[in-house]
Order: sequence, then structure tokens, then C-alpha cells
Amino acid sequence: MNDLVVDCHQHFWDLGRFQYYWMTPQVEVLRRNFLPDDLIPILNREGIDRTIVVQAHRSHEEAQWLLELSARHGFIAGVVTWADLTCPNLGKALDELQSHPKFLGIRHPIEDESDDAWMIREEVLRGFGELERRGIPYELLVWPRHLKYVPVLRERCPYLKLVVDHVANPPIARGVMDTWADDLAVVAGLPNVYCKLSGMITQADWTTESLRPYVAHAVQVFGYDRLMFGSDWPVCTLGASYEQVVGALRDVLASASPLEDSRVWGQTAVEFYGLRCL
Repeated sequence: MNDLVVDCHQHFWDLGRFQYYWMTPQVEVLRRNFLPDDLIPILNREGIDRTIVVQAHRSHEEAQWLLELSARHGFIAGVVTWADLTCPNLGKALDELQSHPKFLGIRHPIEDESDDAWMIREEVLRGFGELERRGIPYELLVWPRHLKYVPVLRERCPYLKLVVDHVANPPIARGVMDTWADDLAVVAGLPNVYCKLSGMITQADWTTESLRPYVAHAVQVFGYDRLMFGSDWPVCTLGASYEQVVGALRDVLASASPLEDSRVWGQTAVEFYGLRCL
């Protein structure tokens, strides 16, 4: 298990099944189906053993579809789905999701909410409390401006497992650390918070050197034990191929020890999600 390489963040979508509100003309390259058969040869070439599929549509229907895909494809270690944290019937929805052995966690695109303080609304906090009670991890899809609310969430739900997607989308395009670095350090200082080294490729006309200071800061504040690799495929194709994403991160982390390397490329994900279907 320790030698498994896990891509902890990728997506599938089917334009015949769902309408994706975020799929605008500006992301034309993404406006086609991306399904397991498209990804399998890429994983084989790059030596990726397992993946974690993350929601791309806000619906229970997509959750069920992704879980069905995971049942048919052994390389899918698990699925992070959407659920309405404010729904009075959240418990019933979670009962259904938790009946599937490859259900791993919940994500909601906080980055799209008009209220920056959405995550600390009372009705949302009640939903987080239900996830905490059940031991279900939650993925924070946020912009840097949302990080200041995470300590409030942690105070209200001290045992909820949290992971920050895409290093909280730092301002790589501007080439500055801004307040992102300070706020990420505060979040990293909270117990039981992890971070995905994912999604950075689409933040700028990138080079390996442009990514290096942001990854270095994440390593400094989280340590290798709480970091995990995610390709963000196929969203990453807006800026790079899957192979380029893997190559860039391997280059940036070239100084890591074998043990540290194994954490980022698999073991952290195995432990965080409690992966069983391996």
C-alpha cells in the first residue's frame, strides 16, 4: 500500500447527462465528455495506480453516477460527491452515500458563493456538524479570501477532517504571495487540516519556477505528511497536459526524501480518506 501512487483529485463529466454551469465559452477545450476510457491510458503511462474522483456538478444524480463509475473501474479508489449541507434531509442523503464502499467525502464550491462567509452560516455549520458526527471528510474549494473563515469552522467542528483544494487558488498569475501565504499558514496551524497540491497549473501562464515558491510555502506550513498530489484532470488541460502536471510537481519536489515523496504521491491520501478499495 505504501508504494501506491494516488491522484487524489480528478473529474469526469458527461455533457449528455448534466449541464455544467461553469462550462463557459472561455473553457471551450473542456466542452466535451471526459470519461474513464480517456484517462486510463494516461494513468498507465504516468504510473498512477489509483485516483479519487471529485464532484463537478451540484446534484445527487451526479453523485450516484460517479459512484456507479467507481464500482465498474478498479483504478477509482473513491469518490468525493456534492451534498446540500443546508438541507433538512441531509442525514438521509448521507445515509445513502455512505452505503457505497467508495464514497469518501463531500465538496461544495464555496468559491462560487456570493457570500464570502458562507461556510460559517449557522445552517451550513449544522451541516458540517453532521459530517463531523459521521466522520466524513470535507473538501474546501475556496479562494484566498475565504481562508480567514476556516478557523471559525474548525472551532465549531473541531474533529471534522478538512482538506484545502488547489492550495486555495493562490495568486500565481500576479507572481505574489499576497495575504494568501499568511492566511494559509494560519489554516495549516489548525489540527486535522490537509492540503492538495493541485489546480495550480490553471492559475497562470505557468513555468516550473513560477510554481516553486507556492509549493515551497505549502511544504513549509503543512509539511509533507499533510500534502497530497492531485492532477485536477481534465481541468488542467486548460494549461498543461496530465504528463506536464506530474512532471512539474516532481521537479519542484525533487529535493524531497523518498519517505516525503511517498507521502505526497500516495500515502497521505490513503490515510486521509481511509482508502479501503485498493
